[in-house]
Amino acid sequence: MMLVTRFSDHSLRMQIALVFGTLVVGLSVLLSLGFGELLKHRIQRDAGNSLQVVAENAGKLLALGLMQRSLEAEVMASAEVVWSKGLDSAEAQHMLARSQAMQPTNVWIGVADAQGVVRNATGGLLEGQSVAQRPWFQHGLEGVHVGDVHPAQLLESLLPPTATGEPHRFVDFAAPIRIGPTTVGVLAIHGSWQWTREVLESLTPASSDETALELFIFDRQGFLIFAPGGRTEVMRAAGQRLPDGTSVNNNRDGGHTQTNVVRWQDGKRYLTAATQLQPRNTASDLGWRIVARQPVELAFAEADNTVQLALVIGLTAALLASALAWLAARRLSVDLYALADAASAVEAGHAGSDIPAMQSSREVQQLSQSLGRMTHRLLAAREAMEEKVRLRTLELQAANRALDLQARTDALTGLLNRRGFETQMAFAVALSRRSSRPLSLITVDVDHFKRVNDTYGHEAGDEVLRRLARTLEARLRGSDVVARLGGEEFVALLPDTDLNGAQSIAQALVTAMAEQQDPVAGTITVSAGVATMRSADDNGAAMLRRGDAALYEAKGQGRNRVCVQA
Repeated sequence: MMLVTRFSDHSLRMQIALVFGTLVVGLSVLLSLGFGELLKHRIQRDAGNSLQVVAENAGKLLALGLMQRSLEAEVMASAEVVWSKGLDSAEAQHMLARSQAMQPTNVWIGVADAQGVVRNATGGLLEGQSVAQRPWFQHGLEGVHVGDVHPAQLLESLLPPTATGEPHRFVDFAAPIRIGPTTVGVLAIHGSWQWTREVLESLTPASSDETALELFIFDRQGFLIFAPGGRTEVMRAAGQRLPDGTSVNNNRDGGHTQTNVVRWQDGKRYLTAATQLQPRNTASDLGWRIVARQPVELAFAEADNTVQLALVIGLTAALLASALAWLAARRLSVDLYALADAASAVEAGHAGSDIPAMQSSREVQQLSQSLGRMTHRLLAAREAMEEKVRLRTLELQAANRALDLQARTDALTGLLNRRGFETQMAFAVALSRRSSRPLSLITVDVDHFKRVNDTYGHEAGDEVLRRLARTLEARLRGSDVVARLGGEEFVALLPDTDLNGAQSIAQALVTAMAEQQDPVAGTITVSAGVATMRSADDNGAAMLRRGDAALYEAKGQGRNRVCVQA
């Protein structure tokens, strides 16, 4: 009764200000919190999706790199023409050195005989030593092998220290060397683990220093094998493993991806997205988990700011409406009921709901107009934030498209790279099988390219590669597919072309290059190997191996010539 009496002692204007002001403040808070929580949920979801995209892109590049390295080992091991001259022949040494020059992160490439004695190696490292007990040798005798990351054993004391000061760690790639049905040795590549750091750093957004976005790799058992900033050993020593509660998306079942807020070993909470490494071939299925994380306070900072801004706008508008309501003194009951009903409709989210304009008095008219502006401002703030989220989604999609184009194109020549070529080859092979039309390819390699680089410099060498690319594009049809596989090796895929036709085209290409004069290096010649699909059971990889074998045969016969598949 005392509260009622005190309330009744106030003037009518004060009573209106108290009652109506309370109603408007409550409505503003509800609208602000409702819209703010909706926007916060969307921003948090987009932040998780962005982390997941970064982790998935990193997994794709790592899987592609593992497959390319294993294929590189397999292709070199299958060069029977080279190995028939002896595991320690000059041709074998040249092939190993050229492969290392093409991929500097291949720290050591070596060949061991069937008894496990190293017969040939880059830099002469470990030659004459036994590696019979190394896992890569034992598995490499049986087939293509990709070993999980491990510390350097025999090579640790023979190599210079890493840039980060951490111990050397390698991923092994091995394949058997066979001459006919006999396994005569194993070819092995020790890939530096620094390659992984370069891949992950290339995917980290430019603003990662501000957002504190980081990428990690854990092995199949959940042990940490890579941390950014050279902190791998420190975090391993602290006991960091794959955090409990992390959802690992395998990207195989087509289900929804999921990100979680989990606590890491340092005691802090991070928005965490994880994806299973999807192997491109059986040998490279190492079970790695690529994990992207971002501190919660940074990942959700924009969402929290959005909620606070919505509250400030709502409360400001509510205060303005309360001040205007205090001025209302006449015929207020009808107007108040009408305004209360309209506010309830807006709060309930009914379509077309709005605050009506009252005409009973100037004060009520101002009040209704203020409430209308408040509602429109909140709705406009929501629409503006939704537009901002839409634009950021479009930017992310554009960045992903640019990343995919960059991953398929060779930056030096503008041609397709190996990844882009493999996609085109798979399509062409399928079309050839379905239509029973011939399909051939030409592998092309610049003769004595290392001599050009050593004598005239890498700029002259790059110009030679661009000149060869232009020649290939000019001499081939628009339906042919031209790509640079790496280094000085190119390939052309010729649909509807049999072996004789492909041989004629290859000879024309070899002749055209020999007739040109480079302004710096002079006459540059190339060697070519030709292969064609033999049957419907043939595949692109086998055809490419035969083309490489024919190319090596052309090299062995003196270069500047064309050889066809055996």
